[in-house]
Amino acid sequence: MTPPLPLPELPSGMPIGTYPTYAKAQEAVDYLSDHEFAVENVTIVGTDLRLVEQVTGRLTRGKVIGAAALTGAIWGLFIGTVVMLFGGSEVSLLLPLLTALVGAAFGAASGWAAYAATGGKRDFTSNTGVVARSYEVVCKAAVAEDARNLLGHLALRDG
Repeated sequence: MTPPLPLPELPSGMPIGTYPTYAKAQEAVDYLSDHEFAVENVTIVGTDLRLVEQVTGRLTRGKVIGAAALTGAIWGLFIGTVVMLFGGSEVSLLLPLLTALVGAAFGAASGWAAYAATGGKRDFTSNTGVVARSYEVVCKAAVAEDARNLLGHLALRDG
């Protein structure tokens, strides 16, 4: 029996910088790394987390069925090609085309069924992510002063 995974904990240490974006916090840690600082002592902590769902478009029955049919056709083509390549001389060269058509039909049917199952409750596409209002870079206390000094040089360079 494997031991249970440890529960996540907030990192301990001293704050060495606060940044408005993850990219800026990442840039700070990269700067520390470029200057041979032991970055295993550093953690980036997002604060005031928010779930953001950016709506990207309308979802229609036709789009769902078309996408599912295309996916089924690609899988059918792949399977048919593999069977043709390793099936010997008796296998027809038309097998990949036939399996692509069968895959498209099954894909379209499954896409229609999946769309129908939602009952029109979610007729849009989106991208979802977690973002933070700010990002704090935290460092182990024993080396925090060294990290702050290095990041001071970064601030002067960017300022």
